[in-house]
Amino acid sequence: MKVLVLGGVAAGTKVAAKLLREDRSCEVTILTKGKDISYAGCGLPYYVGDVIHEKSQLIVNTPEKYEKLTGAKVLTQTEAVAVKPEEHKVEAKDLQTGEVKEYTYDKLVIATGASPFVPQIPGLDLKNVFVMRTPDDAIALREAVEAGSIKRAVVAGGGFIGLEVAENLAAKGVKVSVIDFAPHVLPNFLDPEMSEYVENKMAEEGIMPMTGVALEGVIGTEKVEKVQTSKRAMKADALVLAIGIRPNTAFLEGSGIEMFKGTILTDKYLKTNMEDIYAAGDCAMVTNRETGKPAWSPMGSTANIAGRILAKNIAGAEVEYPGVLGTGVAKLPGGLNTGRTGLTETAAKAEGYDVVSVITVVDDKAHYYPGAGSFIVKLTADKASRKLLGVQVLGTGAVDKVTDIGVTAISLGATVDQLAAMDFAYAPPFSTAIHPFAHSINILMNKMDGTLDSVTPVEYADGAVQDYEIIDCALAPTLNGKKYLDLTTIDGEVEGLGKEDKLLLVCAKGKRAYLTQNRLRYYGYTNTKVLEGGMTFTEIDTDEE
Repeated sequence: MKVLVLGGVAAGTKVAAKLLREDRSCEVTILTKGKDISYAGCGLPYYVGDVIHEKSQLIVNTPEKYEKLTGAKVLTQTEAVAVKPEEHKVEAKDLQTGEVKEYTYDKLVIATGASPFVPQIPGLDLKNVFVMRTPDDAIALREAVEAGSIKRAVVAGGGFIGLEVAENLAAKGVKVSVIDFAPHVLPNFLDPEMSEYVENKMAEEGIMPMTGVALEGVIGTEKVEKVQTSKRAMKADALVLAIGIRPNTAFLEGSGIEMFKGTILTDKYLKTNMEDIYAAGDCAMVTNRETGKPAWSPMGSTANIAGRILAKNIAGAEVEYPGVLGTGVAKLPGGLNTGRTGLTETAAKAEGYDVVSVITVVDDKAHYYPGAGSFIVKLTADKASRKLLGVQVLGTGAVDKVTDIGVTAISLGATVDQLAAMDFAYAPPFSTAIHPFAHSINILMNKMDGTLDSVTPVEYADGAVQDYEIIDCALAPTLNGKKYLDLTTIDGEVEGLGKEDKLLLVCAKGKRAYLTQNRLRYYGYTNTKVLEGGMTFTEIDTDEE
């Protein structure tokens, strides 16, 4: 069987390698436009920051090494320009000679990936305008920084790559601003209040986020001097474009292959609508595991998983790809990490779920262990079925472990009740006796069952409890001008507080306020609310003394 793979990097190389392990008799040829067949695209920002020191570390495999390792034939600098499904042929251009050749196939895999979106604005031909997609891009940016020509940079794009580049430029001493047209950084990845928390941490670290701002042009004579936005012109020595990517599928025009917004549609077996043609990676749609709807997941993880399943199907198996959950994890500016899986509260509501969510602040390991910190966890569940729908987490520690537990739970359709009291690993250097994920689940269950009556940070900001009296329940008085209530002194009616009074209980993280609410309830106080996440997540307006 002759199998032709268009594209390398993640999906294409995974398909070829796995297929030849499944069926060594296959004749597999990879055509790839670039000089490199496989490189660490997700590692590029860290080369910029000298976390990854050597250029060679970015190259996963050379064509020669890959051929010997797998048995696949690799033709680099060869760009597919047309697909003819009826003839089972592909036209491809040799980028060195300009010659166009035809390649036949029994099975075709399209894994041509995506390219950075570059807007049509003036000034992009100036020196020190960069994108971040290939090793050459990262090398060029780092060399410019180390040459001393970049002291101030604007990163256009508040997604993963943009924020990772910003963090690494800042670590090299560059003053960085991040602009994005969306209302918040990490749009659609986190709920707005979680994104706002990230923005505040960025600002504290001197990396200024400017959202709701359009990129309109670049100003300079020979090199970047200013970046023009819809609000103002910003002084800068460099512009890094990380606005997003677009699938490399223009060559498929007229092929009959079904697409949506330039992205190839595939079925549960990763087949296209055309016989013997498959697709995977950043150029292809997959399915959202929760909603069953088409989803674009331009992630290296998705490309590898889909590529493996696709190869098995070409080899004769019938393996379904169950889909993605929108899972992601990232290292952000300010020493903050973030992870997410499943539906955000915003997305869940848009899908018609009647949701309940909670924001918790929990220890990431035993509080007395050196380096201990906190996780801010947002959980979203369906009220009727009590199924967990989504997890969002922020923290300085291993946010991926909370995220990955959420992946397992949501993939298996677990309810919050099934997730309670699970036997998670515990030792002080790694976790808490009640695991941070389990702790957050317990808080969510308390809210769903009515033993916790709380208000979310969003509800607080929207004025839902503006007629409540704020009660400071922290370990020690913290809020100027607010009544302080020490949990350990409550053993009956509290002087000065009526049992029908509306009381908003606030502490550092939310735990002590919950304990105070529990005790006040016992003594007949009926109108108390706990602010979720406490003062860790929400800044409380106080009266000055």
